[in-house]
Amino acid sequence: MSVDTEAAPESSPRRRGPVDPRLWRYSRSARGYLLLTVGLALVTAATVIVSAVMIGTVLAGVITDPGARTVGAWRTELAVLAAAVLVRTGSTWAHARFAHRSASRVIGELKGEVLGVATEMSPRELDPRRDELATVLTRGIEGLRDYLTGYLPALLLAVTVTPVALLVIALTDVTSAVIVVVTLPLIPVFMILIGLLTRGKADASLRTMTALSGQLLDLLAGLPTLRALGRERGPADRVRELGDAHRRTTMASLRVAFLSSMVLELLATLSVALIAVSIGLRLVYGNMGLRDGVVALILAPEVYLPLRMVGAQFHAAEDGKAAADKAFGVLDEQRAAPVGGSVPAASGAVTLRGVGVRSRGGWAPRGLDVTAEPGRVTVLTGANGSGKSTALQLILGLADADEGEVLVGATPVRDLDAADWWRRVGWLPQHPVLIPGTLRENLELTGPVAASEADLVKSCAATGFDEVLEELPDGWDTVVGTGGLGLSVGQRQRLALTRVLLSPAPVLLLDEPTAHLDAATEAKVLASLRAQAARGAAVLVVGHRPAVRAAGDAVVTVRADVTAPEEVSA
Repeated sequence: MSVDTEAAPESSPRRRGPVDPRLWRYSRSARGYLLLTVGLALVTAATVIVSAVMIGTVLAGVITDPGARTVGAWRTELAVLAAAVLVRTGSTWAHARFAHRSASRVIGELKGEVLGVATEMSPRELDPRRDELATVLTRGIEGLRDYLTGYLPALLLAVTVTPVALLVIALTDVTSAVIVVVTLPLIPVFMILIGLLTRGKADASLRTMTALSGQLLDLLAGLPTLRALGRERGPADRVRELGDAHRRTTMASLRVAFLSSMVLELLATLSVALIAVSIGLRLVYGNMGLRDGVVALILAPEVYLPLRMVGAQFHAAEDGKAAADKAFGVLDEQRAAPVGGSVPAASGAVTLRGVGVRSRGGWAPRGLDVTAEPGRVTVLTGANGSGKSTALQLILGLADADEGEVLVGATPVRDLDAADWWRRVGWLPQHPVLIPGTLRENLELTGPVAASEADLVKSCAATGFDEVLEELPDGWDTVVGTGGLGLSVGQRQRLALTRVLLSPAPVLLLDEPTAHLDAATEAKVLASLRAQAARGAAVLVVGHRPAVRAAGDAVVTVRADVTAPEEVSA
């Protein structure tokens, strides 16, 4: 049965500036890095101007004044030029040294914050966004490194070096300044045109990568089952299609990047060539001084260079910006953590009274009344998507009911101390959680097993996990991978069932506990659950099979209501 989910919220279509203010808000390291980059950009602008003026002064003096062609005559200017070159080299080195370190820290902080918000989401919120968040956290947000180390510094140089250099050109040669003023806007104009041509390409690339990653992970997860059925070569064509789709997306992005770089380089080269020709002609006819011409000619490429760098880094940074926008969207949606209750969990029946939860198609469940009493086995049954798994999440406090109430004894679940309540609940989800490590570590995942060795053997026999241990040479010391890799689906289910049956918790919640078991093992598991109820536990089971329903002291049919969509949007 699928867990009922709500549609993921749409990301805001509102366009933001080149420097997203949320970067400053959510990352402490980003603030220091931005301030450092601004300071280094101002230093670079100053050194560019000083170097150009000194070179122009010395070169013009050496050519026009035969008596000043010694190093001693230009000692001061050469010292200033050397200092400017050293300072510019030092600022470049400082930026190269700290840029990647700062980018790593910024990315690490954002990953930590997004992961923290994701872990606080309810299963209904997290499920539809699981693949998106996995892609953003593992690969997508790494693209922000190019944005921080390349695009952002180039952008700051464009707003510092370009206007300052243009001002100095205007003071030395008005004609060259006019040419710059006329040609310079062509670069951002063509950048805008290319941006319009490729609008949404980065978002589309991220969506494609998310879909491809999710499908490929599903295929890999299902390979053991396919191999057991002799169908391991069946997905070969599908894997090839996924690879081809990824290749086409990547090549499309590369074509756009090469095209934009070529256009910007051509524009900048032609513009500098116009200035050089103009200066050369006026020098030949004696219409301007050599010093002013040299200074203008040296500064002309510096005017265009930052914009060319912005254009060159733009597409490399777009993927990272798209992923960062997704990450910021998650952080923007975080709500204040609900104030947890402080009432200790007490023994008593678990009651759902008139419970309803909104879903995409209406309500699932709607009007649910059920009581799980100590000493009894209660079975929830119903059609797929009716809200059975959601009912268990309500009892655990992982979701809130839109109508009705969930009580433990006479206390609402939302008023209970969550940690104390969870210690009193044994939970088997539809997809059991197994971590990389030994089987014993997974057995003790929710806490040390206090049961005796005899009880452990009895529980393993009840779930059929004793047969699994006999097949493994290392027994409980057998190491499994992520998600229980190394065990079949049925073996993972048996291990998780063993873990729950060993729990001394007074409330047991089991979602499809016998879904992957044969009839003989199912009968043993159900007998064990009845034994747990006999010792006083309240056992609530979600199941479809006739044997599961027959094992229940009470069977409740969960129903959805898809006839009230107007209430969903209320």
